[in-house]
Amino acid sequence: DHGEGHAPEHPSLAVSNTVTWFQVGGMTISVGVLVDGLAVMMLFVVTLVSLLVHIYSTDYVGGDRRYTHYFAFLSLFSASMLTLVISENTLQLLVAWELVGVCSFALIGHWWEEKPNSDAALKAFLTNRVGDMGLLVGITVLFFSVGSALPDAFGSFSIATTNTLANSGLLSHTALLVSATCLMAAVMSKSGQFFLHTWLPDAMAGPTPVSALIHAATMVVAGVFMIARLYGVFFEGFSIGGSSINLMAVVGGLTTLVGASLAFVQRDIKKVLAYSTISQLGYMVLALGVGAWTAAVFHLFTHAFFKACLFLGSGSVIHGIHGEQDMRKMGGLKNHMPVTYWTFLVSTLAIAGIPPLSGFFSKDEVLYHSLMDGNIIFWGMGISAALLTAFYMFRLGFMTFH
Repeated sequence: DHGEGHAPEHPSLAVSNTVTWFQVGGMTISVGVLVDGLAVMMLFVVTLVSLLVHIYSTDYVGGDRRYTHYFAFLSLFSASMLTLVISENTLQLLVAWELVGVCSFALIGHWWEEKPNSDAALKAFLTNRVGDMGLLVGITVLFFSVGSALPDAFGSFSIATTNTLANSGLLSHTALLVSATCLMAAVMSKSGQFFLHTWLPDAMAGPTPVSALIHAATMVVAGVFMIARLYGVFFEGFSIGGSSINLMAVVGGLTTLVGASLAFVQRDIKKVLAYSTISQLGYMVLALGVGAWTAAVFHLFTHAFFKACLFLGSGSVIHGIHGEQDMRKMGGLKNHMPVTYWTFLVSTLAIAGIPPLSGFFSKDEVLYHSLMDGNIIFWGMGISAALLTAFYMFRLGFMTFH
């Protein structure tokens, strides 16, 4: 169980502290922190990538027309994501989730004078609102179903309590199925799952460091993190342990293949990476859908670093050739940008799953579990996407640098 460690007899498993936020109708709503292994891993990823992006941005948007505005939102974005990661209850998670959405809107539309940029920001914002309706309904259903299981409480937003009750079989399966399905809509919009993935490639309109932060380590993995955080609800709701095919695995497998196929035909260097992100997020959701919790979280961890490296490398290329993003117009950059070439090469090998780099270990784990715990169909989807990823990433590197 990923929520029971808050008990005082297990101080090493998790730290949980709460204070009263407000009281209404005899009910106390608390706010606090829940720091366990999952949260620590996410704190490490978010802070490290955010630090690198902040440093990189000082030069990338140096002399920009809204330099201060950019950094204000970048900092607020990081703070919102950190709040989401350590949220003790679902209400707090919802507040942080929306803050992340607002910041992404402001950052994607940073150069809002150009219409495509403001259109992309609006598209990202509105697509995320579609999924957020699911999040609201899912949290509400969970609140009342937990209340029905606790005799002395009207309801509870506590993540640890909700997971414990779900794993113990004390919550109605219908309620869990409904809330898991609604929360899945939120995951599909925030984590760019097929068919709510269309905002993600358009979000490349923002400055490249923003793409690195939003689409590598933070915002797009918020959905995956939410599944991992409330895994008891999804595991019992979709009967992941007792079935080989369920909604989450199907959505993840389909996204993996669709993302890789679309990346295959792109010409814009950042769009290739955007569709590649969709594909990798599909891997994470697929892993969670077949019960491979650790494999999904491990892939989230490794993906954050090599994808951030790829985005920052592409930013270096775009900056170096004065804003050009069409790969067909690039070539021979190895001699002019040797450092970028080597960093790009290493992260390309990692995302393609070449041993001994990190991508090999995490992808291998996901594919292994999709075959053993899931279904051969999902394994086929994963393998096909992995081969496509290797092909288009090497093509991207070859067109750009050689």
